[in-house]
Amino acid sequence: MTSFYQPEDASAAEAIAAIAEDLALFDDWMDRYQFIIELGRKLPPYPVEWQDEAHRVKGCQSQVWLAAEQSGDKLYFTGASDAAIVSGLVALVLRVYSGRPQAEILATPAKFLHDLGLIGALSTNRGNGVAAMVERIQAMAKG
Repeated sequence: MTSFYQPEDASAAEAIAAIAEDLALFDDWMDRYQFIIELGRKLPPYPVEWQDEAHRVKGCQSQVWLAAEQSGDKLYFTGASDAAIVSGLVALVLRVYSGRPQAEILATPAKFLHDLGLIGALSTNRGNGVAAMVERIQAMAKG
């Protein structure tokens, strides 16, 4: 599972709270964008052979790929994008959802993206894309 994102927070709710704290450290969105880009650079390597149509997230302006692996009752995700800011958004979404039980994934709607101000700060296409990532993760959790 080396290319799958390992959770650093005990729950999705704790991950969302930690992300909110991290974003609050910055006074403006340019600094937040830089922080998000740095998160994307720290993503685990995404296998090149998974950069295909089967793993591509539809609805994203950039190329985005997601894959899932189940271990026990938990789902682990990995993802990548060809755009720096989107890779960072992938990292944020994986921090919330990867390594969680299916029920917790399904009980954590994309509303946190609005609550954190991410949707309002992104272009409409990027906002739609990050919402599409969450929809894809939740669809994977449904089985």
